[in-house]
Amino acid sequence: MNFWDILSVVDWVLFIPILFTVIYITVFSVASLFSSHPNIPISKRQNRFIVFIHSYRSDDTILSTVRAVLGQTYPQRLFDIVVISDHQQELTNFQLAQYPITLLTPDFSHSSKARSLIYALNNLPQFKIYDVAVVLDADNVVLPEFLAQLNDAYETSGTKAIQVHRVSKNRQSPIVALGATFEEINNSVFRRGHITLGLSSALSGGGMAFDFEWFKENIALTRGKCEDKELEALLLRDGIFVDYFDSILVFYEKNFSTRNLNLQHDRRSKRQFQTILHNLKYVPFAIINKQYNFLDKMIQWLLVPRTILMAVILLMSVVLPFIYFSIAVKWWAIASFVCFIFALATPDYLIDNKWNSTMLQIPRVLLASLYRRISASLSRKRNPS
Repeated sequence: MNFWDILSVVDWVLFIPILFTVIYITVFSVASLFSSHPNIPISKRQNRFIVFIHSYRSDDTILSTVRAVLGQTYPQRLFDIVVISDHQQELTNFQLAQYPITLLTPDFSHSSKARSLIYALNNLPQFKIYDVAVVLDADNVVLPEFLAQLNDAYETSGTKAIQVHRVSKNRQSPIVALGATFEEINNSVFRRGHITLGLSSALSGGGMAFDFEWFKENIALTRGKCEDKELEALLLRDGIFVDYFDSILVFYEKNFSTRNLNLQHDRRSKRQFQTILHNLKYVPFAIINKQYNFLDKMIQWLLVPRTILMAVILLMSVVLPFIYFSIAVKWWAIASFVCFIFALATPDYLIDNKWNSTMLQIPRVLLASLYRRISASLSRKRNPS
């Protein structure tokens, strides 16, 4: 094969999976424009909630999270709060102990949210009875009506799993604003768009609610640090629909740098790949039993990660014109289309005076992400052990 044949093969090997990913995102981005659950009726039944807050070295945010959950309009006799304080300062634990919560202080050698949740469930009093388990992160802040809304949503949906709308609390720096934009695109594509088309929503780590008995039984089956992906797979294999409510908000606070944002995406991609490998053996059963939500989830996890997708499109659009101009045309077309689709999936409230500075960060984030992956690949080749 000569150089041009190799170039053509590489071009199509990169373009086909990216095209498939873009088509998938397009379908659900368009679907996300049609709202679901516009009005949640008030339920006569009031469930008993247990709220788990995993806090790993989150001394700066955990106290405000606890105060927000304690300030609910929902009857206080109907919810309990369990904080799993993992590797936090003694002062933080002392302050937490002043609140009417259950405080657990495990000392794991290898910490993870799943391990903390399992520990908390194993240390609950046996006489306590709950209907719904809620999982929050240590940087989450909720509105006073959060549990009341969640109770109404849980009764309305009639399912055993719910994901609520995660919204960034701060957008001071362009990188943090970019992270907030990525999160909202995920909400549009993998949650609101899916629900609109009758498919199961993706979970998002914080702001999740489950049937308590199901959660207690299944969280123990999770293995690694991607408990939300593992729980998704368990839910869908059990035929349980994951509902999503756009109007119920959970605010989170992340202080990203370019490096941290890329590291987070790298970790998420790695965990996603591990989850795919673990669940491949269930695909034939899902096909036979027409478990479309599970099959959709497998397809979703096989999509090209967004930062890689955008980095490859940017690189090919810039480099190819100097090598073979006609090949570059389709990359320019897909680059323009991706920009349009991501704009379509971005909520209006994010288009403000920070928007231009946020968008200028995208090339830097993408090139840094691509550089990290190339460097990691070369490093593995030099040190195969």
